[in-house]
Amino acid sequence: MPALDAPRKRAIHEWSADERPREKFMTDGGDSLQAAELLAILVGSGNAREDAVTLMQRILADCKGSLRRLGRMSIPELCAYNGIGPAKAVTILAACELGVRHAAEEVDTERLDTSEKIYRFFYPKLRHLAVEEAHVLLLNRNLRFVRSVMIGRGGIDSASVDVRVVLREALVSNAVHVAFCHNHPSGSCRPSPQDDRLTADLKRACEAVRLIFIDHIVLADGCYYSYADEGRL
Repeated sequence: MPALDAPRKRAIHEWSADERPREKFMTDGGDSLQAAELLAILVGSGNAREDAVTLMQRILADCKGSLRRLGRMSIPELCAYNGIGPAKAVTILAACELGVRHAAEEVDTERLDTSEKIYRFFYPKLRHLAVEEAHVLLLNRNLRFVRSVMIGRGGIDSASVDVRVVLREALVSNAVHVAFCHNHPSGSCRPSPQDDRLTADLKRACEAVRLIFIDHIVLADGCYYSYADEGRL
């Protein structure tokens, strides 16, 4: 990082009580704090020229304000900032990972009745994989979670899927609705001709045993494609 010419800022312990992030959290709750203030509570201190809040504001600005981008940074990338060492870097990334897992838990308890909810369910599992993985999501009559099963893992641009395995997992779980999801490590969520053929095979096989095939989601980092939303089921 380039050297900073700004004069030394006050340390957080020199701030008034109603300015300090930790005290604000205790009196007003977490909703009252900006992301940089919450992260400042975790890292505790900044550097000789920046308090913890200012440092985290700068790091977030470099991430275009995105916590998702922050969570994808590596430990060495974070340690390049003056005032961030390995322990603080791990703390930041651990907090981002907890946020992703918390979001996934919320999805687990609700009806998975839209493509966006199915995408949010699978995103934490598939977002950073370097190879394709295929998962089946099994739901009950009310479109609530029963099981999720990985049924295929492959290379950079393909994952082998046996439709019979999908049916077996659905039937032994007494599922009523079936959704399918796989990732594209390339970053593009546009489906391939192979994806089109697999979708048709899955829909036909589910109909044969009176299962309801509700969607096939192709997931990439930050985007997804839904066959149901596109009217292709």
